[in-house]
Amino acid sequence: MFGWRKKRTAPPYNKAGKIPVIRSSICTGEQVAGFRDPASGKFDELMLIRDGHDLAEFLSLYQVEERDIRREW
Repeated sequence: MFGWRKKRTAPPYNKAGKIPVIRSSICTGEQVAGFRDPASGKFDELMLIRDGHDLAEFLSLYQVEERDIRREW
């Protein structure tokens, strides 16, 4: 009953032509993963990154390589 987690499924998202980005706060260290549109500069937040497990989950859900991710401050 308790302790069972539902497996997260990625919300439908078209990442064609978008750049994977992790935005980090300088003050608090909070990190948010998402995709940035290079033409308009709009950032779509998709997931809060609290630890390495969350980052691994983001990579697997959206089929992104860690080397392709940019970090922004």
